[in-house]
Amino acid sequence: MNARVPDAEELFDEAACGLIVTALDGVILKVNATFCDWVGIPREALVEKRRLQELFTIGGRIFHQTHWVPTLQMQGSLAEVKFDLLHRDGRTIPMILNARRRRRETGEFDEIAAFVAQDRNRYERELMGARKKADSLLEVERESRRLLRDRALFAEQMVGIVSHDLRNPLSAILMGVRLLGRGENERRNRVMDHVRGSAERAQRLIEELLDFTQARVGAGLSVNLKPIDLHALAARIVDELRLAFPDTAIEHRAEGPGDCAADADRLAQLLGNLVGNAVAYGRPGTPIVVVSAIDGGTATLSVHNEGEPITPDALGHIFEPMVRGDVASSAVRSVGLGLFIVKEIARSHHGEMRVASEAGSGTTFTLSFPVGAVGL
Repeated sequence: MNARVPDAEELFDEAACGLIVTALDGVILKVNATFCDWVGIPREALVEKRRLQELFTIGGRIFHQTHWVPTLQMQGSLAEVKFDLLHRDGRTIPMILNARRRRRETGEFDEIAAFVAQDRNRYERELMGARKKADSLLEVERESRRLLRDRALFAEQMVGIVSHDLRNPLSAILMGVRLLGRGENERRNRVMDHVRGSAERAQRLIEELLDFTQARVGAGLSVNLKPIDLHALAARIVDELRLAFPDTAIEHRAEGPGDCAADADRLAQLLGNLVGNAVAYGRPGTPIVVVSAIDGGTATLSVHNEGEPITPDALGHIFEPMVRGDVASSAVRSVGLGLFIVKEIARSHHGEMRVASEAGSGTTFTLSFPVGAVGL
């Protein structure tokens, strides 16, 4: 059985790809039926009526002018160039175009082959989506590993610090209990004072750890905001701190009205931590000044001490957990969470902590928070 082989014109017209011949300015001189079917425009509306670049989107036209034309002029060919062509009904059709400039007896022309790239587009989108998903999963894995490392390091540090800092007061408590069993009245009272001090220190360490856990794992420190007199509260706390630090002069100054909304216990905790730091790091023999102030809608509590300034490097990390100064005195040792908790107390009051430290002017920690009952 002899099948008729299509002639050259039929092969051109019914090819599996779009075939276009254009003049150098893009005017379509010849086009096959395949391409006409793809763009939905009849041959007679294209040949010598339209330029090929007029079927491109705006971006394609710009690319045609800036890349297609110069490259054909210099190299004589283009391969695998992707364009979006406009269908007659307005939708776009992604196509891959190959072009070659040929010189023939009748003139110079651009011969172009076009291939619809719907499947390729879909594949590229799927590939891009898979790559983004893989990148996202990789980032999640990296973050998980980092968190695991941080938690492991934190656990190691916490165990070491707690075991060291709680060992001394608990040892003192146990020793004191033994001595109480056989001591005289005066000696017994001295031992009781040591036991009480050690127990209070152990309790403070445990409370700091609980606050730290609540701030890092929970939704922040819990507060009970109520109307208070800021100046009266600060004065009472300063009186208590004078008893705790009898060798240090602690002054209190009040400025402006005193009414505001705050958690009195948390502010007492904040001032206790700040004054304790001031005693530890301030210059001996110089006073510590506590200022309570209200100006307009802002309340402030500040603690100032004289002494060597905090280094710029330390200032950048001073409110982070596990950061402690170089003070050797056991009386001021802590888990290293005091200033972290101070910052969390400020945050729980919708306020902020600031610190200023310069040679000659000393160091000042300042809490500022809204006077109004935010969160009530």
